[in-house]
Amino acid sequence: MKTTLSKALCALLASAMMTTACSGGKKTDGANADGNTVEVGILHSLSGTMAISEVSLRDVLLMGIDEINAAGGVLGKTIVPKVVDPASDWDLFAEKSKELLTKDKVSVVFGCWTSVSRKSVLPVFEEYNGLLFYPVQYEGQEQSPNIIYTGATPNQQLIPAAEYLMSEAGGAHRKFYLLGTDYVFPRTANKILKNFLLAKGIPAENIIEEYTPFHHQDYQTIVSKIKRFAAGGGACVLSTINGDSNVPFYKEFANQGLSAADCPIMAFSVAEDELRAMDTEFLVKHLAAWNYFQSIETSENRQFVENFKTYCKTKNLPGGERVTDDPICWSYTGLYLWKAAVEKAGSFEVEKVIAALSDLESSSPSGLVKMHHDNHHLAKRVLIGEIRPDGQFNIIHETDGLVSPEPFSEYAK
Repeated sequence: MKTTLSKALCALLASAMMTTACSGGKKTDGANADGNTVEVGILHSLSGTMAISEVSLRDVLLMGIDEINAAGGVLGKTIVPKVVDPASDWDLFAEKSKELLTKDKVSVVFGCWTSVSRKSVLPVFEEYNGLLFYPVQYEGQEQSPNIIYTGATPNQQLIPAAEYLMSEAGGAHRKFYLLGTDYVFPRTANKILKNFLLAKGIPAENIIEEYTPFHHQDYQTIVSKIKRFAAGGGACVLSTINGDSNVPFYKEFANQGLSAADCPIMAFSVAEDELRAMDTEFLVKHLAAWNYFQSIETSENRQFVENFKTYCKTKNLPGGERVTDDPICWSYTGLYLWKAAVEKAGSFEVEKVIAALSDLESSSPSGLVKMHHDNHHLAKRVLIGEIRPDGQFNIIHETDGLVSPEPFSEYAK
């Protein structure tokens, strides 16, 4: 079955009885669908270190819900969003998700950003047979019956980015500084990247690995080490820094006289939304690997971008001139995939919705995507972007066709 994301309308969410959890856990009393309304959960940090990234995911979900409600809702029900703020507190993610499933009895939840937040809520969704749509690229090595992963797997972001940097077109780099925030995604991602680089003949001494805590602000010493590492040429940084630490890192990089010409940074967690909070003058030509950029030149994407900007302005949402980016795209796409699966199944029951998602094709702001038939991930194309002075990206490389998701990487061993 194929469904199309409309320019501004379509449908989404709704409710249903929660059934016995796939893990053999507890049974919920049923989704909160009173008459012609249904509650759905939005679980994103609106405060704390991750708010810089997650607030916009709430905003695009609310926009999508408004679109769907204007078009008649889902299976005749109007969507009522239940927005909660886990405040970048990983334990609070689990607590809030349990409340959404057992107290509010939402039919589906859209949320999380970091892998530690996702892993915090995973046992809750399995125990209470909830359904979570997770929109952010991640390290893989996971597959839950209760999570739909619309972000990239390692072979849809990490590996293509490293391959590009090693290619002649990407600069034929032979020295890699792996720098990340100290939690699950960066450590697992860098394990995969390091094993991949070693397998491709990069000497171990040409691979440096380092981590900083969340909200780290002082990058002077680390950038000094990168500068020494980059001396003589052929070096690059593979960055899995997450959240607001990106601002001081890029600033210090420029302060010490480093540029993309000396040592390009390939980012896996920096997109247009993060760049709004940064001085892009000194970031020009640094890189990022994603599956969507705002600069995609299609009528569907131009409409999506225009709709989001208009929505944020009309609602007087803070943040100045708003942009779209990869997680925003996949959060929005996940909303419509869920709606399509509900309508295909004719039901809000978790098992029936999951079955309807199998092999489901859909258009998205990035183009055609397809749900894998059984691993709960999306097939999509991979893009490499180069930062422009205006905080947007020039797309300088893309894969031919859709890349099938491989959640379990051979390089994670």
